[in-house]
Parts: sequence; C-alpha cells; structure tokens
Amino acid sequence: MTLNEAIFGREATGALAGLVVADFSRVLAGPYCTMLLADMGATVIKIESPGGDETRQYKPPVSGDESTYYLSVNRNKRSIALDLGDADDLSTARELASRADVVIENFKPGGFARFGLDYASIMPANPSVIYASITGFGTAGGAALPGYDLLAQALSGMMSLTGDPHGAPFRSGVAVFDVMTGLHACIGILAALHHRDLTGEGQQVEMNLMSSALSGLVNQTAAYAIAGHVPTRMGNEHPSLYPYAPFPTADGEIVIAVGNDSLFRALCRHLGLRDLSEDPRFSSPPARSAHRIELRAILVESLRHKSATDWAALLQAAGVPAAPILDVQGGIDAATKLGLAPVVEAGSGDRVIPGIRNPIGFSRTAPSYDWAPPLLDEGRSDILDWLVGARATPEKGHHD
Repeated sequence: MTLNEAIFGREATGALAGLVVADFSRVLAGPYCTMLLADMGATVIKIESPGGDETRQYKPPVSGDESTYYLSVNRNKRSIALDLGDADDLSTARELASRADVVIENFKPGGFARFGLDYASIMPANPSVIYASITGFGTAGGAALPGYDLLAQALSGMMSLTGDPHGAPFRSGVAVFDVMTGLHACIGILAALHHRDLTGEGQQVEMNLMSSALSGLVNQTAAYAIAGHVPTRMGNEHPSLYPYAPFPTADGEIVIAVGNDSLFRALCRHLGLRDLSEDPRFSSPPARSAHRIELRAILVESLRHKSATDWAALLQAAGVPAAPILDVQGGIDAATKLGLAPVVEAGSGDRVIPGIRNPIGFSRTAPSYDWAPPLLDEGRSDILDWLVGARATPEKGHHD
C-alpha cells in the first residue's frame, strides 16, 4: 500500500502524485511551499511539536476556534505530533525523513543537527533525498538572527521604500518575503527533483528570507548594485514611470498604470486631454517622471468629474490599465466577476474549510483540494501504521 493510500485512503492525483514530503517546517514560508506541493498531488506529512505549529495560536481572526492564519497554508496535509526530545518520537521522525523524497525544514541553522535530522545525518540513509532548508539570514554571519519576515523587511531596505515620503517607514501588509521564500523553495525543490530524475542524485537546497528579499526588490536593489543609486520612499509613486499611482476621483481613488507612450496617448484621449501627449514635458517616460507634479495636477482636475468605478470601466475598455482601490473582500469579489473562481473548499463531510485557489493552472493535472487543514496529530495512527508496513521493504518515497 502506498503512503497516500494509507493516510488519505486513496491514490494521489496531480502532477506530483507519488511524491512524499516530510514537512518539518512551521509558520509561513515552509508551510506555504508544502501546501502548493500538496495541491499538486504530493503526499505531505506535517510533523509538528506536541504544541503544534505556532500559527495555530495566531488569533484573531478565527474560524470556530481555529486560526485562519494556520488554515490559510496547511490544506491537503496530514499531521503527526512528535516530541524530538523523546527517543521513540525522534526515531519516528528520522524514519519519516529516511523514506521521504523531500524533507523541508525552517529551523535555525544547526538546530536540526542535534537531533540527527540535518542533511548530513539524513543523506547516508536516503542519498536521493531533496533536503530543503529555509533560514532567515543564511548560515554564516546571519545564522543567529531569527527568521522573521519583519526583520527581513527592515534589513533589506523594503521598509525604507514603503510609506509616505515624509512619514515613517512601513512594513508590507502581508509577510511578503515569507511568501516569496516559500515560492523560491518550491522552485528549488522542483528543480532538484528534475536533476534527481536525470542523475539519481539528491541534494540540499537552501533559501533564506534576506536573499529572497534582495532578489524580490528587483529594480530597486539593482539600481544600487548597478548604478550606486540608493532609492528612497516615494509613497505610491513609481521611480521611473508616471502616471503610475492612485488618483482621486469624484468618488474614491483609481489606480492608473501607464507603462509606455501609446498608453499615455490613450489615457489623454479618454480624459479629453488629447493635446497633452504632445507637450514636450510629457511626451516620454523620462519627461513625465521629471514633470510629474505638473502632470498630476492636470490629471486630477480631469478625473474629478467621474467616479473611480466609472473611470475604471471607461479606461479598461480603452485598454488603459486602471482599477479602483478595493478592500480584500472587494478583491475577491472582483476576481470572482472576472471568472477566476478564487475561493475553493478543501475537505469533505463535516470538515470543509474555504481557502484561496492554487494560482497555477494545468491542462491535464489540475490541483486538488480534497483535504482540509489537519487537526493536530490527526494522522498519527495512519502514518504509524504505514511505517510498520513499509519496514518490510527498503524502498522509500514514491516506490513504497
């Protein structure tokens, strides 16, 4: 019997069916990565401490008494609680790692070595394992720094770029570098699996929040690396493009994103400002950026005659990138109207938890949402029963 049959009651489907993931990660970056893998068919065993993933206590908001934070990144997994200080539980943890195709962890550097669960300890028994390690700031000088997204936002320069230019630095409204690092982890794991398919070789894959942050700041960090330019906080404005910002209207604000001259000409036509695009002050992206104060005043005067919703409809119909600024409920409603079906339900029977759709679409192997985020330790008996049966064969992972 395969692991998926043993702990989920049926064979897996999806692009990653048959892949076994021992998930020792917690909070956000690792669990987000493994949820994406699980959506795509991987069998993910979530190994938690007896107290559970910290995010189970990240409240409010809640659904019933469960943290929506935890629920947001843990569907399609089964949970087993193991105390790594207990000899029997540690033996189970090592056995799961030795039989998995992928092991993922986000403990402080060196934290797993004392349990014999680091890559160097696992690799001799499982030479083809893909071992993904996520840290906050790498394994050298930043090894002692705790891996909190807020620290990465501060140290990377992100917060210096966010907020009003005359106000205080702001963090992003979501743990953006945790999510980005989770995506990088997913990409790295899939690349390493492809290499293993070609060579039979496993390897360790390492990610950290700081490197993801500096990579994710793209043009801002590149401006310094390439030209020595240190970018500064500009509120909602773009350093290189204008108009590319929110603007007030008769009712609410609208975002207008003009990325080239043809879009600017179209904007001017539909605002009744046809001649504006020929004005030398506004005839090219550098000119518009240099004269943004004058241009803003002209655009604001024109936009005050209609609501944000009306302007968005008119400009979108003309091919000009524009949208009203919505709250999260409005964003989900907008995606629904666009036919993106953003909300899915994971689970069945008396445990069905809504969540956000996996953003990757497949023409043949669609993501599935069969299992609600697990209760703590709810998969223990099935997972242990599978291990008992699996001990009769040396194979692991997708060969079991």
